[in-house]
Amino acid sequence: MEQLLNAQDVQRKIQDMADQIAKQIGSPVKLALVGIRTHGVTIAERIRDILKRKKGWDVPLGILDITFYRDDLARLSEQPLAQPTRLDFDLTGKIVVLVDDVLYTGRTIRCALDQIMDYGRPQAVRLAVLVDRGLRELPIQADITGTSVNTTPAQKIQVRMMEKEHEDGVWVSVP
Repeated sequence: MEQLLNAQDVQRKIQDMADQIAKQIGSPVKLALVGIRTHGVTIAERIRDILKRKKGWDVPLGILDITFYRDDLARLSEQPLAQPTRLDFDLTGKIVVLVDDVLYTGRTIRCALDQIMDYGRPQAVRLAVLVDRGLRELPIQADITGTSVNTTPAQKIQVRMMEKEHEDGVWVSVP
């Protein structure tokens, strides 16, 4: 594995993402952050904390577990492990910033969009990702990106966050 981002890089990229969100949205009034389990939630929490600290914005944070929305669920496991989704605020009329760690084929984001629509009708949904690795299968693009990297389908991107793996960093497998 080759390190793409170290801990300082990750923090700087998340800071940049928070700044982009503040600039694009302009006001906390309609903003809601929704993180996709697992690392998308951690990144969304950090963005929320930065917006609170730097701008004084107190925005709601939701958590999605897309397990039962996946189109490959049958291939995963006979008993997939799902964690709770938590969207304890009304999405209707909100500008939802959907947050994930890596954007690859677009299938995870399609699942997340399906699930969000089951909870309400947002005014708009924006996508923020720490790493965009390209190679899309669906016409989905990030509005806010920490970094972009060209990969091959055989390569893997590994994101580690302090809250889960006791270190921050992003690695890419070398072909």
